[in-house]
Amino acid sequence: MSMPKKIYLYSAWIQAVIAMTSSLFFSEVMHLPPCILCWYQRIAMYPLVFILGLGILLKDTKAAIYALPLSIIGLLIAIYHNLLYYHLIPESIAPCTSGISCTTRQIEWLGFVTIPLLSLIAFILITICLLIYWKQAKSVAPGNKI
Repeated sequence: MSMPKKIYLYSAWIQAVIAMTSSLFFSEVMHLPPCILCWYQRIAMYPLVFILGLGILLKDTKAAIYALPLSIIGLLIAIYHNLLYYHLIPESIAPCTSGISCTTRQIEWLGFVTIPLLSLIAFILITICLLIYWKQAKSVAPGNKI
């Protein structure tokens, strides 16, 4: 039996670290306040850094199973946020009733790279890496390590 490719687990962890540090940079250094959907995405993203990091340290082939629910929930929130942000669904159904609006354009690099888009890309990459790793890990015998 083949071993699962660790590169997918490491890639998911690195992406989660980049996303977490970027969101902290935007809010703490650039002083950009997060909207409510950004907070929900942070709630899904930040634990991934620790869950995946611990999975790597402990060589736990089930790390993807622990992380996938958070990644998928974060991905769904990011999809919804982008649909709102790009006005594909009406802002009237947005949960942003107080504080900054979920459609506020705080950053727009190259005319299209926004904070919601960065979050969506991060969750897509993490979810894909975790699904590939999980599929490979399922075929590994229970006693094997990564």
